[in-house]
This record gives sequence, structure tokens and C-alpha cells, in this order.
Amino acid sequence: MTDAPPRLRPGRPALAASFFLQGAVFALLVTRIPAVQGRYGISDGLLPAFLAAVPVLAGIGTLATERLVVAVRPGTVLRCVQPLVCLALLAVGCGHHLWQAALFLGLFGILVGGLDASMNMLGVSLQHAYGRSIMLGFHAAYSLGGIAGASLAWVGAHTGISLAALYGPVVAVAAPAALVVGHWYVDRDRNGSPSGGRAPDGGSGRSMRFLLPLCLVMTFAYIGDSTVSNWSATYLQDVLHSSDQLSTVPYNAYMATTLLGRALGDLAVRRFGAVRVVRAGTVLAVCGFGVVAVAPGAWAGLAGFTVLGLGLSVLVPQTFAAAGRSAQERYGSGASDAAVARLNIFNYVGFLVGSPLVGGLGAAWGYRWAMVVPMILLSAAFRYAPAFGVAGARYGGGHERPSTADVGRGGDGL
Repeated sequence: MTDAPPRLRPGRPALAASFFLQGAVFALLVTRIPAVQGRYGISDGLLPAFLAAVPVLAGIGTLATERLVVAVRPGTVLRCVQPLVCLALLAVGCGHHLWQAALFLGLFGILVGGLDASMNMLGVSLQHAYGRSIMLGFHAAYSLGGIAGASLAWVGAHTGISLAALYGPVVAVAAPAALVVGHWYVDRDRNGSPSGGRAPDGGSGRSMRFLLPLCLVMTFAYIGDSTVSNWSATYLQDVLHSSDQLSTVPYNAYMATTLLGRALGDLAVRRFGAVRVVRAGTVLAVCGFGVVAVAPGAWAGLAGFTVLGLGLSVLVPQTFAAAGRSAQERYGSGASDAAVARLNIFNYVGFLVGSPLVGGLGAAWGYRWAMVVPMILLSAAFRYAPAFGVAGARYGGGHERPSTADVGRGGDGL
């Protein structure tokens, strides 16, 4: 396989570093929600509203980014937004009043929406320039950052240090690091795009109708992910009668196998194609939920969550890659950014729907039956796997290497 042109090579580790930093920062917030609640005196009744507001505002930030990148390159957006996300995290850890919590968490949500969208836009365009699957590697870096952030949060919780003391040193390193790596981002050169980065009809929903299967897969994948992150510990302890210590293990095992699947996933896509990889991931995820639902004991449940992480690991990165590539083939290079932005909204839809859906069904029917629902939803990804074929055919075996003429150095924007 032909190596990437030299001018593209710094962009890959730089963007991977950005994914890592975002994974760590996001994990530091979500794993310390109880401490945030205690710091600001947020009641149990009000907390769900605060938590729901973050992904809603992130969706708004994503839509704003779709408009912004028509005139400003995604790399420029990412260079500006990522340090601000770090500062927003620090602000959450330093406030005292309820209105400050609302302001800082709201700001964090809007900025994260812009960050997620611009980061994945860069990943999709860089994969196109390389002519082979590299998108899963970026998301592996995000998973690794999440493990690092969650580990730091665990240390902070067990040593009793304040949020400000925990977040301060992290932000002091992460914010400057984001500025440094941003110099090496690789952006698409838009001079050759006749649409100027906009879909032919101005980006109307009609022109992006082909995204619907991918949007559904994205939603179902995040319903599955939020089920694990919010309910795995409760399920093991209350349904499978595990110890307190063992109930914390499933999510860690899930994160570890997610990292493993993404680290190896690009090789699998190059060897077998995206359609087969997505189908294999779907089968593993469905089987994982099935094992969890019928598990006779805690260790069987743990095995189910472990398999589930391996299966879900490939779906989200491949969904972004397929959306960007499909839009690009239909409408030109500029349409890829709009497709990624719109798809990213369904990340937050799945996150919003998953936890209350499983919680409500668990209270009504029991949590074993509740686990069947995300299993059924995820099985639809097998049916929609052909929608990944555009990206899979081009990147699966490394054939038909795309031209790199539409990619330019991202550092020019500073």
C-alpha cells in the first residue's frame, strides 16, 4: 500500500491527539457528575434537566458548526473550540452558584457540539486523502482518552480533592496541548469545490435524505452505549446480585474492548470492507445484549458487556466515514462536512433517549426485558449495513486511491 504524501503525515497524529484530549476532558466531567451536583447543590429532581440540557445544546452547537464551516475551515474551528472546552470544564469545577452551573454546563455543551462535529469532519476528509480506513484509529484515541480521564476522576474521588484542584492541572496541560497540535491539522482545500462547501440545494433536508439509515444506526449505537454507561453497574448489582466492587467492572471492561475494537478496526476494514465489519460488529453487539439479558449471574453479565463493547466499537466511526464519503460522491467535497454535522446530532439523540428509555422500561417490565430493547434496535444495523458500502468499497482493500489534490495544510488558518 502506498504511503501517504509527506505533507499529510503530521495531520494524523495531531488529530489523534485532539481525539484523545476530548475523550479525557469529557470523561472527567461525566464521571464526576455526583461531585458537580454536590458542589452546586443541584437537587435530584433538577439534575436530569441539567444533564439533558448538555446534549441538547451540543446539538445546537453542531448545527452552528455546519453553518460556520461554509466560510471557515473545520481545522480552524477545532483549534479555537478545543481550548475553550477545556476552560469550560475548569469553570464547572470552580463555580459555586446554581446559575453558574447552568451557564458553564450550557457553554460546555455548545462547545462540545462544535468540537465533535469539526473533529469528525477532519477525520473523514483525512481518511479520504489517505485512501484507506483510518477513522477507527481516531476514535480509539478518544476511547483511550476516556479511560485516562476516568482514571484521573477515580483518583480525585478517592483522594477527596476538589473539582477545581482536579481540573486545574489537567486544563493547564490540555489547553496548551490543543493549541500546539492544532498547528498540524490537515484541512480540505476548498478552492476546487464548486459548491463552496454547501450541498447543491443549500443544505436542505431533502438533499441529505440518503443519510437516514446512517442516522438510525448512529442513534441505536448511542442508545446501546448510554445503556452500558448508565445502567451496567445497577444491572449487575440489583439484577445479578454482584458485589459493590464487581458492579463497577462492566463499564471498565466495556471501555477496554471498545478501545481494542477500534485499535484493530481499521485493519479489519481494509481487509474485509466496511459492510462486513459493520455486520460483524452488529452481531457481536446483539449477542452481547442477549447474554446480558439472560445472564444467570454476575460473571456472565460481565462477559456480555465485554462482548458488547467489542461490537459497538466499530459502528460510530464507520457511520461517520460512510456519511462523509457518500455525501462527497453525490455532491462534491464540501457536502461531506454538512453530512458529518447532521449525523453528529444523532449521537446526542441516542444519548438522550437511551438512559431514560432503559430506566423507564426497567421500572415497568424489569431490567432483563429492558436490555432486550436496545438489542432489537441494534439488530437493525445489520439491515442497514449496505449503506456503508460506498466507504467500504473504496477503503476496504485500499483500491482506487482517491486524489489528495483537494487537501491542504490546515495550519494556514492561524
